[in-house]
Amino acid sequence: MDIPKHSLTLALLPDRLMVCRLPAEAEIPDWVKFGGISALIRTNDEFSILCEDGAAPEGIPAERGWRALKVSGPLQFSMVGVLASLVMPLAQAGVSIFVISTYDTDYLLVKEFALPDALLVLRQAGHSIVGQDLNEVKSR
Repeated sequence: MDIPKHSLTLALLPDRLMVCRLPAEAEIPDWVKFGGISALIRTNDEFSILCEDGAAPEGIPAERGWRALKVSGPLQFSMVGVLASLVMPLAQAGVSIFVISTYDTDYLLVKEFALPDALLVLRQAGHSIVGQDLNEVKSR
């Protein structure tokens, strides 16, 4: 399958994030703070929360240590292959991701330990990366 050719600009956000899992019927917990990037996703099976790393108390099932790359938008709903142009090169390089989409754009989340590899792969795929703390991310 050919990867769609998009040359996108992504902004590395400064937040360190976690993804938590609660029972589907759970209420929004007090520890969820809205600001920066956060997301609440409820299905019949679970209630997932994307929030600032460290916000959830011990004992809450969570995947910690995520960093977010925001695709510069707004993106038109008619655009085809935006996510594919990002995730296919990362998948081929063995980089695991978590994606959140909003009305205006997409957010690509990568584990912090894999961030240098992800940034390199995305650049090699023709994308640009901007962000205040890029100098802190060491390339391998």
